[in-house]
Amino acid sequence: MPRLSVIVPVLDEARAIEAALAPLQPCRAQGVEVIVVDGGSADATRELAAPFADHVLRAARGRASQMNAGAQAATGEALLFLHADTILPIDAPALVAGALQSGHEWGRFDVAIEGADPMLALVALLMNARSRWSGIATGDQAIFVRRDVFGEAGGFPAIPLMEDVALSRALRRRSPPACLRQRVLTSGRRWERQGTLRTILRMWRLRAAYALGADPHRLARQYDVERTSS
Repeated sequence: MPRLSVIVPVLDEARAIEAALAPLQPCRAQGVEVIVVDGGSADATRELAAPFADHVLRAARGRASQMNAGAQAATGEALLFLHADTILPIDAPALVAGALQSGHEWGRFDVAIEGADPMLALVALLMNARSRWSGIATGDQAIFVRRDVFGEAGGFPAIPLMEDVALSRALRRRSPPACLRQRVLTSGRRWERQGTLRTILRMWRLRAAYALGADPHRLARQYDVERTSS
């Protein structure tokens, strides 16, 4: 099986980083490399992450730059990009290896969203269906890719928002993704904190604007303003 490197971008995650990385320890025991890339945390994120990772790196703030830095340092033939609030299924390494060995160059998991709001189940259902139809993956779905293919696609573009969509588009031009039905579990804190329906509508609007050619830097500034004011 190709060796897998899991890359986790983080920022000020001291309260949750140990719980986030603990489920990856059985994967490390199987030879999976875990790389945490910190974007300039002001808390103890790096120190707390160190016992749970093979490498803890620093990079310029921003998921794209952090994940690219992790990919550059990785030694695995396959890369998996994991948000700090997302948990992989226990058999994720074998599932990724099976997908890549079957001829796929990249892929993603279905997602389940943890939270009290019943609407989150519908959000996950629609997210998975849209991704399967469009061939576009989101960061919440734990995108994985062969390392050489990631490099040939140019990695994540240096944009502050929609970097997952941009990478998916580049990879989709090469081949369709492996859409694994096994689910990663991601936190619903973003939806519940800002309001589930409000967050859905905001993200749909931002995605539509990006698809129509809007500048992702402007969209990121707009997103930050709306998020902090809600």
